Amino acid sequence: MGDLGDWVKVDPHAARPLFDQLRTQIIAGVRDGELAPGTRLPTVRELAGQVNLAVNTVARAYRELEAAGILETRGRFGTFVARADPADVAMATAANTYVSAARALGVEKDEALRYIESAFG
Repeated sequence: MGDLGDWVKVDPHAARPLFDQLRTQIIAGVRDGELAPGTRLPTVRELAGQVNLAVNTVARAYRELEAAGILETRGRFGTFVARADPADVAMATAANTYVSAARALGVEKDEALRYIESAFG
């Protein structure tokens, strides 16, 4: 993997806030394997310089990713991609709960999947 600055692209003219653009791109990097578990990320200042953002913008993205369990800060050693994707645990738990409810109501798999499709819009 090269620098995050090589593939993170933020658009100052987009409707979405810059910190949120950065946050979602880091999540995408984790999900598609670009950022493997345990990968050390640049410091807030380094990344701000690489992608031409304010330090506070990068710090907010890192804070939110840490709160979501996607990144972990290890003191002076830096910020790292967490060992496990918290979405895996949360979504597996939610899916099991959903399937249990569907079965209790006698809802078949195809019908249960239609509810999910509908919820996504």
